Amino acid sequence: DLPEERAPSQSSLEVVDPYGFERPADFDYAAYEEFFSTYLVILTKRAIKWSRLLKGGGAVRRSATVKRYVRKGIPLEHRARVWMAVSGAQAQMDQNPGYYHRLLQGERSSCLEEAIRTDLNRTFPDNVRFRKTAEPCLQKTLYNVLLAYGMHNQGVGYCQSPCGRDPGQASGQVGMNFIAGYLILITKNEEESFWLLDALVGRILPDYYSPAMLGLKTDQEVLAELVRLKMPAVAALMEGHGVLWTLVVSRWFICLFVDILPVETVLRIWDCLFNEGSKILFRVALTLIKQHQTFILEATSVPDICDRFKQITRGSFVTECHTFMQKIFSEPGSLSMTTITRLRESRRAALLAQG
Repeated sequence: DLPEERAPSQSSLEVVDPYGFERPADFDYAAYEEFFSTYLVILTKRAIKWSRLLKGGGAVRRSATVKRYVRKGIPLEHRARVWMAVSGAQAQMDQNPGYYHRLLQGERSSCLEEAIRTDLNRTFPDNVRFRKTAEPCLQKTLYNVLLAYGMHNQGVGYCQSPCGRDPGQASGQVGMNFIAGYLILITKNEEESFWLLDALVGRILPDYYSPAMLGLKTDQEVLAELVRLKMPAVAALMEGHGVLWTLVVSRWFICLFVDILPVETVLRIWDCLFNEGSKILFRVALTLIKQHQTFILEATSVPDICDRFKQITRGSFVTECHTFMQKIFSEPGSLSMTTITRLRESRRAALLAQG
């Protein structure tokens, strides 16, 4: 039974999607219904397989079977449980009982609280569950998760988000509120959202959210190097126009594709991100670029390049999440963690040498 993933009708789609996001005015209902009717068949098959795998309520452990299942998508009703298990968040929560609540009851930082409050109304203005008028309103939950995380990881703290804004403004600002918001929508649980945020920021994403954002800058350089190796014509276009990669991809990395790709596609990417780690982000970025290589190469100026990088994150290619996820594991070709680690080390050293 998939109550939250039923085939959409025009009337149910007009208001909000299953996650509370309002459909945009130009939403293509006919195209989406055509895609979803096919996807629903896949979802139903996957749900039966997952139910068999999870029967008995035992722990979910990483394995070749779990990896294969995760790549084909985790059903919504099992997503929180599987994310918690494969990311190590469940183990952390079990080893630290009461820790989250102690953080909220501890001494507060007025500076931290003010920064979080400033961003609350700007977090998903198109989601009905985050509005002050919602009952219950998820703003309070989001506030608690971000406050607790800021107290827990004081090296990161909290600063405001570039998601949903001009990508050129992203450097030096963080998309943690958007990421925490997605976690809350999926887990419907404050404490689990906190531990998943800790898994992402503390372990899965190497130094993306520290004040210097060295990990984020490094990974943008790594992507540039991978494009040079796999799509030299695109790299030459960027270099020829003097376009820095940070201008076009910083939001992809820092927001983990939230507010960039369709919700269902982002969740499918996150399924793999929690299980396989940050190399998934490179697979997604390389697939987007490779699939639209001809279109990107038609650009004739810097604004044109930037606009084309925005356009490639829209349309049927990214909406049809199941096919898209198959593509990210075939299109970029071989991409080992050894290669990424080596590139990270060399790019990081170069950035540190620059000061």
